[in-house]
Amino acid sequence: MSILSVKGLQKIYTTRFGGNKVEALRDVNFEVEKGEYVAIMGESGSGKTTLLNILAGLDKPTRGSVVLDGKDMASVKESAMAAFRRDNLGFVFQEFNLLDTFSIEDNIYLPLVLAGKSHREMRERLEPLAIELGIWDLLKKYPYEVSGGQKQRTAVARALITEPKLILADEPTGALDSKSTEELLRLFAEINMRGQTILMVTHSVKAASNAGRVLFIKDGEVYHQLYRGSSTAEEFYQKISNTLTIIATGGER
Repeated sequence: MSILSVKGLQKIYTTRFGGNKVEALRDVNFEVEKGEYVAIMGESGSGKTTLLNILAGLDKPTRGSVVLDGKDMASVKESAMAAFRRDNLGFVFQEFNLLDTFSIEDNIYLPLVLAGKSHREMRERLEPLAIELGIWDLLKKYPYEVSGGQKQRTAVARALITEPKLILADEPTGALDSKSTEELLRLFAEINMRGQTILMVTHSVKAASNAGRVLFIKDGEVYHQLYRGSSTAEEFYQKISNTLTIIATGGER
């Protein structure tokens, strides 16, 4: 069952004085099945960030559609978009996007506070998540008092606590050391195995090799895709590396 459907997506930006037009996305088409773990890769300027912003409802396409769990995002009014994002999407960012003046606990609670949930419900949701993610004993600390890996686990908890239909991860390992990267990728795999759908934009072949499918974006469209299938992470890593080399050197699809 498809939870995300992207069809004929095009995005054209007009320069400040209207003299030139830049086509960031040309004709993007793909679907993500419920429970899939998909990585998106591509060189800088390929359109990855633009695509992610449109999927997150932060930008609107020039043409085409994005349908999340049967809901066309174009039909969501601007005034209701923030609530739609909060109720349906979880976000994990490279720079964590935590508030330093909030405790770890309050950072995780934030989307539920905005949704008007009771403290009892928030606590019931937080406890199993915090224990599972290994941050239970950090809840009263502040972001500047914990490590990068612990910040990212906090960000993952914040993304999961709303029970989103889709997690959008933007370079989630980009600010982490190798040990924290391994921990986060293992965590993502465990979350995905429980049925959580994940769409991750990454430059890291290591991160992408942990996904079940990789979409390669080039010149504003989906240029190629790879399925992991029965490949090990190491075998998939090599396939991804080879594909990136072919794309970079202008090879055939």
